Amino acid sequence: MKLLDFGSLNIDHTYQLPHLARPGETLASDSYHKSEGGKGFNQAVALAKAGQEVHLAGAIGQDGLFLRDYLQELGVHTEQLRVLDAPTGHAMIQLDAEGQNCIILFSGTNGMITEAMIDEVLAEFGTGDYLLLQNEISHVDSIIRAAHARGMHIILNPSPISPELLTWPLELVEWFILNEIEGKDITGETQPQAILDELLRRYPACHVVLTLGEHGSIYADATQRIYQGIVATHAVDTTAAGDTFTGYFIHALLKGEGVQQALKTAACASAITVSRPGAGRSIPTAEEVRAAMKGARQG
Repeated sequence: MKLLDFGSLNIDHTYQLPHLARPGETLASDSYHKSEGGKGFNQAVALAKAGQEVHLAGAIGQDGLFLRDYLQELGVHTEQLRVLDAPTGHAMIQLDAEGQNCIILFSGTNGMITEAMIDEVLAEFGTGDYLLLQNEISHVDSIIRAAHARGMHIILNPSPISPELLTWPLELVEWFILNEIEGKDITGETQPQAILDELLRRYPACHVVLTLGEHGSIYADATQRIYQGIVATHAVDTTAAGDTFTGYFIHALLKGEGVQQALKTAACASAITVSRPGAGRSIPTAEEVRAAMKGARQG
């Protein structure tokens, strides 16, 4: 079994502010930091740090070669990562004193994924392999169809939500990992249980993990629902919290730990992430997560 993360890589430009900028307001930044990011990148980093062997497919420009270098340091397979003659995607991140953020994305090379590239990448994968997708690259709908035709298991983190996403063949997705806002945008429901009800009504065979911020997370399928609370921490930067949760949850699940344990591990890992500034480099190692979970049990 191989795991392919086909997703975005960004250069993050983070500005520390007293509060998120309001319409028409000009704010002086307390600090500026350039770092690696992008949902595909962050989730590959989380998977690798958790101990999962992962392949990352996507595209960067010459300005993003340092992203590839860091992935290779972690042992991520980057053979399917294309280097194009265009700017790497980037994000402008506002970060306030409470750790909340506001993000503007420029797709760059993330929007230059072609049908031919998709065919080339997926030719290396087949029946029984897993595919992790987000919504920061082009032609995700085509990737879903092609991967399903090859017998791959499809995991979708539908972030960010876009009008096009609602036209994708979501019935081919086996796992949805999403937050309340994304769940509301897809289903039209506002309450967590109603969101889960509607997703399972539309896609009866799917598995859903709905993250609820400070209220934890819920797993749901056709026969059961499992709730997991958060691990208390002081939030410094929430930028990669969801990506950390996704990566650690998938790794634990593929290891055969079961949903309940996977939720606990993911909650602990994301709590460590939000206690640190930055995106990819703020994601903890498996050793850090194990130590934190042991300490929590002893406490």
